[in-house]
Amino acid sequence: MNYRTPMLQMTDLSFRHRRYSPEMEASVLRVVRSGRYIGGEVVAQAETSAAKLFQRELAVGVNSGTDGLILALQALGVSKGDEVIIPAVSFFATAGAVLAIGARPITVDITPSGCMNPDLVSQAVNASTRAIIPVHLYGTRCPLPQTSIPIIDDAAQAAGATRPRSQGTITVLSTYPTKTWGGLGDGGFVLGDDPALMDDVRCLANHGWRRSTSQYDTVRGHAGRNSRLDAIQAAALLEDLNSLTARIEIRRATATFYDEFLPKSLARVPRDDESPVHQYAIRVRNRKQFRARLLELGVQSAVYYADPLHTHPMVEQRHPTPIADAFCKEITCLPIHAGISEEDRSQIVRAVERSL
Repeated sequence: MNYRTPMLQMTDLSFRHRRYSPEMEASVLRVVRSGRYIGGEVVAQAETSAAKLFQRELAVGVNSGTDGLILALQALGVSKGDEVIIPAVSFFATAGAVLAIGARPITVDITPSGCMNPDLVSQAVNASTRAIIPVHLYGTRCPLPQTSIPIIDDAAQAAGATRPRSQGTITVLSTYPTKTWGGLGDGGFVLGDDPALMDDVRCLANHGWRRSTSQYDTVRGHAGRNSRLDAIQAAALLEDLNSLTARIEIRRATATFYDEFLPKSLARVPRDDESPVHQYAIRVRNRKQFRARLLELGVQSAVYYADPLHTHPMVEQRHPTPIADAFCKEITCLPIHAGISEEDRSQIVRAVERSL
């Protein structure tokens, strides 16, 4: 195949670096010169900024969004044999975090937006249910079920939404580089409003060391682990946050262009107006051929996600998920990063028209 050079990529992290490199590199260099690489003021500032962004009282920096989910589950007392309800469509970490502590992930079906259907959660709840993890997929707000069961809302794809996505007991955020708010490597935050609960998260994330007692501790039967956000990542995140609003405006403008000029017959995945548009998702029945043709025309695409989570042998499907099953067979995402120019947008639309 004759690929166009340069390829219009799904993500372009080098663009972000080229645009903001002086500030980013200066902040990282300050950390390097400081000699304080774990903890310190820059990590505290990043935690404060994360809490403010999601309008939460407190935040604990951790080394990945996956660890954030694990720590949140442990802080809430979820243990081996307990059940946790998750959406049928998400990145594997949503299920993997549950499995990592010996609990059992139970999937429920989604709405056409790709988010967990809150009306179906009650069908999956039983006496063993200890937590629910809705995911704000592609940045769209996931309505939360009305329940007394603790909710961990996974906002990894929702940073920069017009209003915070956070309504659960705990919010978990990944700052993986490809996220709208991303660092230079793995990182994340656990956010909440209960000081005691957040103190438990911080204790678990630092080998079980409890600051208030200066002793090692366990939390609801769980030992601590090493899951700290390092200072270099914190510095990078603080700089990346400075341009977040501007970059999201570009993403929204690109999405609006796609909305208007992509073929009207093309099925678009619904999103809310406040979404940061982490992904621009469409549904295509002949996906394999469609994506191959896009590549020939110099446009990358991606599939998030190709299989429902319950296709994994350790994830349980208690009730049918017809919407998720069909969704995963058709879902396709188009480039939507802040490095896309107006000319690029037009080329992508033309390529889609020629590939259908």
